[in-house]
Amino acid sequence: MYECPPLRPTRNAPATRPSRRTPGPLPWLAAVAVVFAAVQLTFVVPGSGLAWDETVYVSQVGGNAPPAFFSAPRARGISYLVAPAAALTTSTTALRIYLALLSAAGLVLALWIWRKVLPTPVLVTAGALFAGLWPTLFYGPAAMPNLWCALGALAAAGWVVTAMRGTAMRGTAGLAQAAGAGTAVAVVALMRPADGFWLALPLALAVVLVPGRRLPGLCAALAGGLVAGCAPWAAEAYGRYGGLVARLHRAGEIQGGLGWNFAVDDHLRSLAGRTLCRPCDIAWESPATAVWWLALPLVVAGGIVAARRAGRGAVALLATATGVSMAVPYLFLVEYAAPRFLLPAYALLALPVAEYVAYLFARARRARRPAGFVALTLALAAHLAVQLSVLSHVVRTSHTTSAEFAATARELNRLGVRPPCVLSGDHAVPIAYYAGCASRQTGGHDASITAEALRALARHVPTAVLVAEGEEPPPVTDGSPAYPLPPARGPGPRRTHLLYP
Repeated sequence: MYECPPLRPTRNAPATRPSRRTPGPLPWLAAVAVVFAAVQLTFVVPGSGLAWDETVYVSQVGGNAPPAFFSAPRARGISYLVAPAAALTTSTTALRIYLALLSAAGLVLALWIWRKVLPTPVLVTAGALFAGLWPTLFYGPAAMPNLWCALGALAAAGWVVTAMRGTAMRGTAGLAQAAGAGTAVAVVALMRPADGFWLALPLALAVVLVPGRRLPGLCAALAGGLVAGCAPWAAEAYGRYGGLVARLHRAGEIQGGLGWNFAVDDHLRSLAGRTLCRPCDIAWESPATAVWWLALPLVVAGGIVAARRAGRGAVALLATATGVSMAVPYLFLVEYAAPRFLLPAYALLALPVAEYVAYLFARARRARRPAGFVALTLALAAHLAVQLSVLSHVVRTSHTTSAEFAATARELNRLGVRPPCVLSGDHAVPIAYYAGCASRQTGGHDASITAEALRALARHVPTAVLVAEGEEPPPVTDGSPAYPLPPARGPGPRRTHLLYP
């Protein structure tokens, strides 16, 4: 019977065993992280405000307003991550700096775990490629869970590959590898339980099915990490939703129903700079922004072949399988798209892509073909230029939206809606955060109060209902005065009805 080759270097791959005179990957990875953080701090952080989802996560642990309604699909992992900064200051800039530095450190740590199975050029190239994507740069300083799922997935796969490369799970090293893999899976599950499942599944299958590499103890650690990470979400399901099945059902409703939904084309269009494409019925405006995405399967395949020639084929296959697993639900089970959803897949697929890029550069060097070097360098420079161009567009749009939220909040404060206060209606969740108010919705995904209860609440605290342009005010506003709100370029409320105490 054919057996898969062991996940360890061969005599044809001396590059995986750096000599004592080689400084190792850490300085190079640190350099990538410094550039990664510098780009975030220079182009993304200045002047940024919190987006809708961010206001929900940050408000749970501090920030500028009472906790927003926490809907069924959300998990509290990112709230725990931002808690140290949010507890100390309400400054969005301080929070962004904290997350930018933390994400850069996380990138170094996740890649450093692979140091025993991948050579330095591959690790550094993978880090640079992943860090150079506009979703990675944009969400690095963001209070959103997806980048942390990506870094956790990269770390978990690294620990598993490192363990499978050895002969057995023995001693302190084996315990450290199992603990590292389980902890990484737990972090991902704490951020997004579904991502934790799709991460643990291929890794667990690998450690129990690969002939000669079966490690049931490591499989148990992966399963334990998944359970531990999902535990807070499951406990909250029983406390607030009447059980795990009920919460899963409600989460599916909010996400439009989970089932066969071909969203590949939606993700393709969203690469032009749509942070959320729902519904994704827009034209394909900028095909150039998706060239790299269309080439990705071919480059990954080339990377697997190159890695196999270097004795690292099984490593590249496992990274690819895990990345594909984490992409499957967002490409085929969810009916809308957001580029951040695929960050875990990009982080893992960056490894085989880096194998191919490193192979091409090495081949050009051996053949002494300057034209090959120039062509590869120009291709990578063009790719980076496209990513930075889209990043610039996304940052401008994000800053405009947050500025509009802030302007609306200031107008509401001027009209007398000041803390303690309550907002309801169109875009009430993010605007309430900026205004220092609580948000309470009478319908929709964030429904948390009845119209009668909202009226009763208005007898005690300033309460406003925000109404979008062209929309009729809800019955709860009957007889209340209406005031115009500052004009905005995008969707949002255009007037408010004040329900005076």
